[in-house]
Amino acid sequence: MAAVAFGVFVAADDLTVVSTMLRQIIGDLEIPLPSGFDDAAWIVNSYLIAYVAVMPFMGRLSDLIGRRKVYVGALVVFLAGSLWIPFTSSLGWVIAARVLTAMGGGAMVPVALAVIGDLYEEHRRPRAYGILGAVDTIGWVWGPLFGALLVRFLDWRWQFYLNVPLALIGIALAWRALRDFDQPSVRAGIDWPGAAVLTGALVALNIALLDTSEIAVVSELAELSGGEATSTTWLFGVAAAGFVLFWWIERRSKNPIIDLRLFRSRNFSAGVGVNFLVGAVLIVAMVDVPLFVNLVVETSLEDAAVMSGWVLSGLTAAMAVTSYVGGVATERTWYRPVIVSGLLIIGVGFLVVGSAWDADTGPWTMGWQLIILGIGFGLVTAPTNAAVVDAAPVEHRGTAAGLVIVFRLMGLAVGLSGLTAWTLSRFDRLRQDLDLPAIGDPGYQEALEAAQAEITAQSLTETFLLAAVVMLGALVVAMTLRKRDDPEPAATRPP
Repeated sequence: MAAVAFGVFVAADDLTVVSTMLRQIIGDLEIPLPSGFDDAAWIVNSYLIAYVAVMPFMGRLSDLIGRRKVYVGALVVFLAGSLWIPFTSSLGWVIAARVLTAMGGGAMVPVALAVIGDLYEEHRRPRAYGILGAVDTIGWVWGPLFGALLVRFLDWRWQFYLNVPLALIGIALAWRALRDFDQPSVRAGIDWPGAAVLTGALVALNIALLDTSEIAVVSELAELSGGEATSTTWLFGVAAAGFVLFWWIERRSKNPIIDLRLFRSRNFSAGVGVNFLVGAVLIVAMVDVPLFVNLVVETSLEDAAVMSGWVLSGLTAAMAVTSYVGGVATERTWYRPVIVSGLLIIGVGFLVVGSAWDADTGPWTMGWQLIILGIGFGLVTAPTNAAVVDAAPVEHRGTAAGLVIVFRLMGLAVGLSGLTAWTLSRFDRLRQDLDLPAIGDPGYQEALEAAQAEITAQSLTETFLLAAVVMLGALVVAMTLRKRDDPEPAATRPP
């Protein structure tokens, strides 16, 4: 447990650490601004895309060749990418190295979940998933803080220098601790065509979703460019065609990467569905709260950055703590009561935030209200992971572990894209209805600034209320869970 949690923490830190180092990286790589900002954003985006794309395949690969080989191999790949990054001075090579690092980091997460499924009996898994969820949350919360410290006192390259001893420690720990997890769960071949098509579809979909969610000028919630829309439409088409082709391949494969019969399990489908919807609204809090502080609350740019980090810490700290609490509560009850409780708390939290926040809302008020949201998000983590993995037969446990995380991350991407579209459309519609003095009148500029702050606050708080509605849908899905969903070996299931 300690060995796999260590690797998950390192991978989670690497997922978010670059966000606060990006400015220094851009300067050192001599990327011109603002024209080069879209290219520089791929230092972050490339990691997320590769992180998601490898999860289903690596989870399945651990079923076929053993957990230890895949987990240690993932750490070796992570180490290679980390060694590469600090010694390159080209944006293209940095992005390529980030992709390599992400492939290692993304592979560790589903294997860690599958190891817990192998290690613990069903009634003990939720607590273990709660611990792993807390470690993962702490990792991606620690990342931006650690990145800021490195930029302040050392250099951004030290993040990747430090990854080297951490990865070597992780390799040594995993090689010893996972020695009993080195045998395949099932003897079968690898479905390379299915793996290639699924990876391509996931990459295309994630790029398309990231393109549609980019905001050109945050201070004005500016419109997206027409060129991006055209390329994005094409990418959505490629992704859709890829998923259809993947379904066709898997239906005919003797050894599919994802056995589609897994989705016949009520608990499996409900678990990944809840995870998708929770991911979609989690991104609303992570993005809209900093936007609200920066665009609505009357404060300086420096104070706004500090305030955003302060109030979001209430959300993330509560998530980390209640992730463990949710695991313990699931052990004492079962999946549905804990998941439903968490979803209800999330819905109430969004209702409170959406109805109470305005320009005069202070950081303490924001902080304790976001703690409500964090409690709900944390409670949901362990029981959804447990429901999905418990519903899968042992020979597909790695696949199930990969999918439960992929659906959460895809929910984040879809939520970010939908959030951007909704916020921009509401902002534009509200702006058209403004009743302002004539341009050139003495009070025009002051009235314009006040009106823009008001409609920005309205469009953002409406998004919070919309997230509460999405949680109603998640509740409906969660109510389909049943107390026990015994998986039968895939070979014995009807075709």
